Amino acid sequence: MRIGVDIDNVISTFNEDLLEEFLKHNKELGYSDEINENADYITRGMFHWKDGEVEAFYKDTIERIVNKLNVKSGAKEYIDKLKEEGHYICIITGRDNGDHSDPYDNTKKWLDNHLIYYDKLILTKSYKDDEHGKSEKCIENNIDIMIDDSINICKDCINYGIETLLMDTPYNRQINDIKRVHSWKEIYEYITEYKKEKLNVILDTDTYNECDDQFALAYMIKNQDIFNIEAITVAPYSHKERNETVILGREKSYNEILKICNWLKFNTTNRVFKGATDYICNGYDENNDAVNKIIEIALKNNKTYIMAIGAITNVALAIKKEPKIIDRIEVIWLGGHSLLQKNNLEFNFRQDVNAVKVVFDSKVKLTIIPCKNVASNLRTSIYELNYYLKDKSELCNYLIDRFYNDGYHGIQERRVIWDISVIAYMINRDWFTSESISCPKINEDTSYELTTNHHKITMINYIDVNKVYDDLFKKLGE
Repeated sequence: MRIGVDIDNVISTFNEDLLEEFLKHNKELGYSDEINENADYITRGMFHWKDGEVEAFYKDTIERIVNKLNVKSGAKEYIDKLKEEGHYICIITGRDNGDHSDPYDNTKKWLDNHLIYYDKLILTKSYKDDEHGKSEKCIENNIDIMIDDSINICKDCINYGIETLLMDTPYNRQINDIKRVHSWKEIYEYITEYKKEKLNVILDTDTYNECDDQFALAYMIKNQDIFNIEAITVAPYSHKERNETVILGREKSYNEILKICNWLKFNTTNRVFKGATDYICNGYDENNDAVNKIIEIALKNNKTYIMAIGAITNVALAIKKEPKIIDRIEVIWLGGHSLLQKNNLEFNFRQDVNAVKVVFDSKVKLTIIPCKNVASNLRTSIYELNYYLKDKSELCNYLIDRFYNDGYHGIQERRVIWDISVIAYMINRDWFTSESISCPKINEDTSYELTTNHHKITMINYIDVNKVYDDLFKKLGE
């Protein structure tokens, strides 16, 4: 399990140590020992100091206080136990808030001095400066459970579908609808008993186009310990030069899905749905089984991930027809090129640019895996496939044959298996490097125009290809 952990008041005794310093300074200033114990917080109405004295003292001493904080009882011991049991510990702290001269190094030094184990250390701005900072980092790092003492941060994580534990303090007891813990023993027991729910997923795929969709479909089905596969929907594709219409392509894809699923003994009853018969850019705006099913699934689940590896028409139509799903889905799409390219004249993107615009403008939670410069690195060869997969199963031999000659591009010994990128991203986001950017505008020539004030989307800019292929070959060869 991947565990996100705040530092102050979760690992450290921040409130207790801060209060001790304030009480000392209260005596130095000559004020009465009487304090307002019902105050919202130590720095907000607890002490009867003159205007500006609280702020000045906090600013002058906070770095010194933080550098000598004590460790909360049981924190180190139980973090060590979680580490020994194979859990991933990601420390996510809001210390990048201007209070510290070198927040990362100071925090790292404190953790190291107290022998606190962690796999990754992330600093965000404080909640008031970046209200979604921690939740976005949790999503980027595929965090299963976040432990924090802030009500606002816990609520924000919950809104993003992240399991959350609120560490009890005297200053967050005004709310009781968040799972509250009082000690590291409680945290450990909760994590030990916690069973991570499977991810509700829909795969939107133009399955017969090229050979990569078949690999992606099989890869997803081989990971049913992670995925609750709600539906497989047929995305549109067409090839004018081969007289292959969207309708013909849809039938080929539908039959190809059934073939792959049959080999893997995956029950397709009420699971596979035909999608659009044309593109939004051609005026298509009709209901179809795929769009209706996407809406139905999204409305019944708290969170559904749509893994889109073709033209994004079905997803765009579902959003247009039922905007309520926007807050209940997350779209991971292989499409377009990286920001380094001057256009997005890529198959998934250019087939239905209007659909891309609908999804971008909707403000849906969106992760894009670009083709050139990113997914294009997922290149392998017939020799590697033969070495790892040949004769492992009838399916594996079929995938090798499709790779060697996909029916569209002729015989090739090396090619990119693009679509597995989306499945791999949902399996382990650590294999990917991403950045959160302001959603770009799409120009008439399909190029991106960068913005600074739009809603945020996630753009992938690097894939650890070896880790993806190691996992793919292992899973398909089982």
